[in-house]
Amino acid sequence: MTLTEAPGSRRVHEIDAVRGFALAGILVANIGFFADPGYSVGTGTMPITEGPVAYLISTLVLTKFYILFSFLFGYSFTLQTRDGVDVKARMLRRCLGLFVIGVLHGFLLWVGDILTLYATLGVILLAMRGISPRKAVVTGCAIIGVMSVIWLLLAGLTLLDPATGTAAGTAAVTDAAAGARAEALVTGGPLSFLSFQVETYPALAAMVWIGQGPMALAMFLFGLAAGRSRLFEEPARWAHLVPRVQWVGFGVGLPAAVFFAWVSSSSGDTLDLVALAVNNVGSVLLTAAYVVTLLQVFTRFPAVIGVLSPAGRVAASNYIGQSLLCCLIFTGYGLALAGKLSPLTVMGVAAVIYALLLGLSWWWLRSHRYGPIEYGLRRLTAGRG
Repeated sequence: MTLTEAPGSRRVHEIDAVRGFALAGILVANIGFFADPGYSVGTGTMPITEGPVAYLISTLVLTKFYILFSFLFGYSFTLQTRDGVDVKARMLRRCLGLFVIGVLHGFLLWVGDILTLYATLGVILLAMRGISPRKAVVTGCAIIGVMSVIWLLLAGLTLLDPATGTAAGTAAVTDAAAGARAEALVTGGPLSFLSFQVETYPALAAMVWIGQGPMALAMFLFGLAAGRSRLFEEPARWAHLVPRVQWVGFGVGLPAAVFFAWVSSSSGDTLDLVALAVNNVGSVLLTAAYVVTLLQVFTRFPAVIGVLSPAGRVAASNYIGQSLLCCLIFTGYGLALAGKLSPLTVMGVAAVIYALLLGLSWWWLRSHRYGPIEYGLRRLTAGRG
């Protein structure tokens, strides 16, 4: 989720604060899978499946924050390559450590883990580290464009299948039974939950890699280009572009997100694929608007940086901590409340978890330089604390 600072590099607190903000979105997106385990086996169109809460989450959160984290990963990577520091061996070891942590996280806590994907794409980014900012942006745009075209082509192919509607109806019945079984496993006790993890994680990990991998790589490249251009360190250079980014991001990205949410709630095979194509572009535009708006907030209210940055400094620990607390609340590891709380209550739980981890991050960093997971990762990859 974050990279270790290179010797002599200055910590960019704005990056930490944006990462701390992104953690809120990651939690809101992920907690619905814990609250409704059936979604992990394909029974829903979004994590919290009904009502205005679901619509808002699908519009404003889903697919927006993992790409923000991906952008920040690419940006942080550039901090490692400054000052003439050779990061090849250290980065390879770190990616290996991140992969190991991701596998453990996926099997033990959260089947939607993204750390293994980031570790693998980190190796690809390392191989592409010599690319110029311009080529990085062009390559990222090409990846997004190709993915959108693929979704549109698949949408066209579904129109040639007259049995699509019948198949969808049959799948809904099957999914309902699978969802009930998933909920029973998740809430049945620690061993029952572990069996669900082992059964579900490999297939879902493959879906994450295929569905999110290309977009994450594109955002890695955008982040690399932004890091080389010192977007966060020298915001005054780009201030004149902020209104344009906001107009395009909110003016185009937000309607695209509304369309994506509407299609998700109506669940039509062809429109789903069209919405994915539109959302590939729209989510990037809307996320860019989020970032520049947040940077404006930081300028006007610098105290916000101090509130959010501790969590961003220990993002990996927060990410794992979110999964652990969600497991203790919703699964057989703890209270087993999956399927028992309303969507609004689930969002209340998310707010409490986020506030708790913000406080713990601040408290921990008063006496430690790195978070618990970050310490372990450093020892695993560099042999030092």
